[in-house]
Amino acid sequence: MSVTISLPDEILSGDTRNLPRKILEQVALDGFKSGQLTTSQVRRILAFDSRMQVHEFLAAHGVPWVDYDAEELERERNTLKELFP
Repeated sequence: MSVTISLPDEILSGDTRNLPRKILEQVALDGFKSGQLTTSQVRRILAFDSRMQVHEFLAAHGVPWVDYDAEELERERNTLKELFP
């Protein structure tokens, strides 16, 4: 889906070449923080090649990237217990 945003010229000042990317990043950040987007969705929206790029992006913006739910965390703990008794 493509979205068009119209902004009044008077609020745009300086270099606007990166504005579309900045807006897209802000949408991804807000969506992730609100729980509406997963790390995988953020990766696709921002065209990152890996999940690590998403983690770095979120960390650079002060957003914790861990999106475990309680069940997933428990599975991870059990796996670690099996691997490292």
